[in-house]
Amino acid sequence: MNFELLLVTLTAISGLIFLIDYFYKNNSKKELKKRSFFVEQAISFFPIFLIVLIFRSFIFEPFRIPSSSMMPTLLIGDFILVNKYEYGLRLPVLYKKFIEINDPKRGDVVVFRYPENPKIPYIKRIIGLPGDKIAYYNKTLYINDTLIEQTTSGPYAPYGSGLTMLGSLLISEDLDNIEHEILIDPDRNSLDFVTQVPDSNYLVLGDNRDNSKDSRYWGFVPEENLLGRAFLIWMNWDNESKDVVNFRRIGKFIK
Repeated sequence: MNFELLLVTLTAISGLIFLIDYFYKNNSKKELKKRSFFVEQAISFFPIFLIVLIFRSFIFEPFRIPSSSMMPTLLIGDFILVNKYEYGLRLPVLYKKFIEINDPKRGDVVVFRYPENPKIPYIKRIIGLPGDKIAYYNKTLYINDTLIEQTTSGPYAPYGSGLTMLGSLLISEDLDNIEHEILIDPDRNSLDFVTQVPDSNYLVLGDNRDNSKDSRYWGFVPEENLLGRAFLIWMNWDNESKDVVNFRRIGKFIK
């Protein structure tokens, strides 16, 4: 189900009923009959639908992390908020930008419509900006022929649903002064490549470098597919974890 389309439809229908009722009430000289149950409900829910639509489309939208591709930054079961106005305002459903604000930056964690199936939201980290030359050799990044420094912290200590990442190395990486951690599996082969990012496109990678289906597999993310920047973890719920809810992750900013 396309929840956004459903929300737009409900807002439009209830809004139309609200307007018809408003003008009929003001223009009719006859005594108004009691509203039907359907009309009463539509008028009552219209402001709720409208507020949710505005908030979800133009301010913040919640998502849940279903996979390990962004570990250790984001864990399975994290509930995140995405800033919908960071990269400009877009019309819901049509995704047509009508207000320009900021351009995406290298290192941003972004949610976007998966290029091969735009109905599916994906989350990755922006590595390559339009025009960048990106190379990946032996699990190390080169951006415009400059080596991106990595510092190994040691073995990663997973828990809950992330136990499958046991044996991975925790590594710190610096992208334009945005320092973040990634995971490398020393037992997996490196998927080496070199490419140039086209105009109005972005190259994205998962922080769990050896367990992420990203630009290395399906190509670039067009600018029009961007939905927003992930910035906050507001809840964590992991059925595979002993504590189920990891309260230390709630309120954590994403970088």
